Amino acid sequence: MEIAVELSQILINETADQQVIVLKETEGSRSFPIVIGMPEILAIDRRLKGIELPRPLTHDLLAAVIEQLGGRIEKIVISDLRDHTFYATIHIRHGNKAVRIDSRPSDAIGLAAGLSVPLFVEDHVFDQLDET
Repeated sequence: MEIAVELSQILINETADQQVIVLKETEGSRSFPIVIGMPEILAIDRRLKGIELPRPLTHDLLAAVIEQLGGRIEKIVISDLRDHTFYATIHIRHGNKAVRIDSRPSDAIGLAAGLSVPLFVEDHVFDQLDET
């Protein structure tokens, strides 16, 4: 089962290599951090703020390619947690075909940022986090 979440915090520390995003249940109180890199957090922040650059960066390019090929990003799912590493899946609809693409959570969230794409977490991921 998938649980709806939202990106509740972006924590940028310019003196460190590791940055943090926090996902929180939309209908609950559970939340958890995901550690990501500086380029990824800056891309997420820029896309959320709607800052456009003269030339597309990677997330902008990928979003444009999906759209130009007739696809639509339906949702992002944080699908697994293995050995302290989160996994995500980008769900794309292309006509009547559903396509799932494996992704790092930071890239999937960066792609979805600013596009009003829903975010979800598989319930077993929350269960694993509750056990730690």
